Amino acid sequence: MDSQEIIINKIKQNKIQPNLRFRLKRETEAFTDLLFLSLFDIETPFRDNLPKLKQQFDLLVNLACWDPEKSCGSVWEDYFQSLPTVLESLNLDAQAIADCDPASLSIEEVYLAYPGFYAIAIYRLAHELYKHKFPLVPRLMTEYAHRQTGVDINPGAQIGKSFFIDHATGVVIGETAVIRNHVKIYQGVTLGALYVAKSLSNTKRHPTIEDNVTIYANATILGGETVIGANSIIGGNAWLTSSVPANSKVFHTPEIEIRLQDNGI
Repeated sequence: MDSQEIIINKIKQNKIQPNLRFRLKRETEAFTDLLFLSLFDIETPFRDNLPKLKQQFDLLVNLACWDPEKSCGSVWEDYFQSLPTVLESLNLDAQAIADCDPASLSIEEVYLAYPGFYAIAIYRLAHELYKHKFPLVPRLMTEYAHRQTGVDINPGAQIGKSFFIDHATGVVIGETAVIRNHVKIYQGVTLGALYVAKSLSNTKRHPTIEDNVTIYANATILGGETVIGANSIIGGNAWLTSSVPANSKVFHTPEIEIRLQDNGI
């Protein structure tokens, strides 16, 4: 056996994941693109695309549901039934962005140009599959949006109505985060865990954000027991690992040191 065959055989021996098909990633992205277009584009009749969406979903079932004890074939009908409600929620998100951002010139601009809206849209569409415990695909959907927008929303997060992410880039929202209604967050915000351990996989690790909270750029809020009370404002660069009551204002105060120029006197 020549050296090339030896190397090939070693590679074959180390390809140890029998269900690892990267085609699943590409097919998930194609399904996500078609679903987004079908829901929002006025020139794309949803009825016309429905057979194609169902066909693509069936392919995802075949690629992702390799566990014989997990039946995914019945998920489509429930998912299809949920789409009007998801679209209603996304229209509220778009309106919240248009109403809150003085830079938005039209509601159409929000749908077409705002990365925060796109990230929220793909999160909401993925979250419905996450609730059905559909394997891998919800995470692949939100990672697709993450790659395009810089916004990392785990599909397991629970997010209420009229959600607004401004500027988008660098936002991280963990799996067990709970965000209530009319919340606004800005670029660089992290809703994360205090620390990471595999034993915490079934534990609430990420904070709860109550109604009408605004969180400004680069603020970090950590911990599953951390609750930001309703109507609060969290200033930029704040670091929080404990709860704050409703109607609070939390600001980071930097320490400023002024160094005088040494003029030799």
